[in-house]
Order: sequence, then structure tokens, then C-alpha cells
Amino acid sequence: MLTTIAASTVVLTTAASSCSVVSMITNTGQSEYSILAVAAIIILLFVKEILSASERWNKATSCSLNMCISTLFFSFVAIVAYTIYPSL
Repeated sequence: MLTTIAASTVVLTTAASSCSVVSMITNTGQSEYSILAVAAIIILLFVKEILSASERWNKATSCSLNMCISTLFFSFVAIVAYTIYPSL
């Protein structure tokens, strides 16, 4: 009986020591969808430039485009900053 307990202890110890460690730390990186934000801000800037020269331009259109562009601009700045300084 004592021999069986000792043998199973050795087997459990060996199995526990060969177990691999799973890291709980993930690398924070730039999203693969950041290119969509950059493309969206470029498209909205083109739309704003084209609509400002047309007769459909009014205060509501200007305000809507400015809200979209300003939020995407902050994302663009963060993307550029992280690309230049990835340790941020």
C-alpha cells in the first residue's frame, strides 16, 4: 500500500513538472482595423471638400462632418503616435 502511494506521488510530481506555463500577459498592439479609421477620415475629408463647393452645403452638413472628422482625427493621432512610439 505504501509503495503504491509513493509510486503515484512520483507520477503526479513528474506530470506536474512537465506542465507548460500559460502567460496571462498579452501584447497590446495596433489593431488590424486601424486602417479602416484612416480610410474613413480620408474619405470624410474628401466628402467635406466636395460638398463645401456644392449647393447642398449648409450648417447641419458642416456640423455633422466636423463631428465625424474630429473623433476620427483623435483616433488617427493615436494610431500615428503608437506607430512612431510603439512603447507608449
